[in-house]
Amino acid sequence: MDYTKLFEKAVVVSFSVSLFSKIIRHMWSSMDAEKEPVKVLVTGAAGQIGYALLPMIARGVMLGPDQPVIIQMLDIEQSAKALDGMKMELIDGAFPLLRGVVATTDADEACRDVNIAVMLGGIPRKEGMERKDVMSRNVSIYKAQALALEQHAAADCKVLVVANPANTNALILKEFAPSIPDKNITCLTRLDHNRALGQIAEKLKVHVSDVKNIIIWGNHSSTQYPDVNHATVATSSGERSVRNLIADDKWLNTEFITTIQQRGAAIIKARKLSSALSAASAACDHIRDWVRGTPKGTWVSMGVCSDGSYGIQPGLIYSFPVTCQNGEWSIVQGLKIDEFSRAKMDATANELIEEKSLAFSCLG
Repeated sequence: MDYTKLFEKAVVVSFSVSLFSKIIRHMWSSMDAEKEPVKVLVTGAAGQIGYALLPMIARGVMLGPDQPVIIQMLDIEQSAKALDGMKMELIDGAFPLLRGVVATTDADEACRDVNIAVMLGGIPRKEGMERKDVMSRNVSIYKAQALALEQHAAADCKVLVVANPANTNALILKEFAPSIPDKNITCLTRLDHNRALGQIAEKLKVHVSDVKNIIIWGNHSSTQYPDVNHATVATSSGERSVRNLIADDKWLNTEFITTIQQRGAAIIKARKLSSALSAASAACDHIRDWVRGTPKGTWVSMGVCSDGSYGIQPGLIYSFPVTCQNGEWSIVQGLKIDEFSRAKMDATANELIEEKSLAFSCLG
């Protein structure tokens, strides 16, 4: 027997087993390694939407079931006690993904190193208030918060403005936080998008997940244009056009549009409070798709900085159909726009141009 060759084989086998064992251990340790926590700012956190949104973030609805978070809450001095109560509830929730909670009335502290900022804080228009008064107060709020984000947020911070007028608040924030890339400042129209999906699903008596590629164009206001011309429904015989399946152009061009445009007011009338739960859910959807990506063949609606696509004035924060990949959104290009849609898209763009002019006049 050649003991030398036998010894060499034994050494090779031993080395191979050892190497394989190390590879397996490395793979397991990589799988077990926890991600770095993402710092999420929520302004106006003591309000209704905040109360619905914060546990969703802590539970992983926004960023995924494997992403730890640190929540940094900001509100005004008058809401400090409510903010402390919210912090207590988050701690009491024993959320496995929650790695820390900050509750403060100091914008600089709240914005420190944040990776995601969800801006719920703002002044809503109330009975008897002039439009310019509302705009002036929100301009002041968003200028101050933009400066805090500019100085303290992470370089790659993603911003979602929810507080109305959302598009124009986002525009002001963009103006006063120039180091944050324009593509990282957005506003919420996913709520309108989700409302439109829901209405179509109800009309066709299908599951809402079977409906896709509705578009919300323009402003998050009563001039927004919910467009179903490119929307489809998954059926047993394949994807079918929403417009063809419903076969009622009058309903789609009138009642459907006004229902979406006025849904917020209808909810306030019904429950005497604004639509906090659905807004919180839509904010999670917006950030989740932006960070984790949209499904292949599906687009969503986001208020983003216009690059001139579809003839919309560059620089406006306008809702477009977008797809998301690797943390970046892209406007869906090449969609056919009919005469009816063109008029609706231009009308909501004109309102945003007026709001922009009014907002900048408030800057003095």
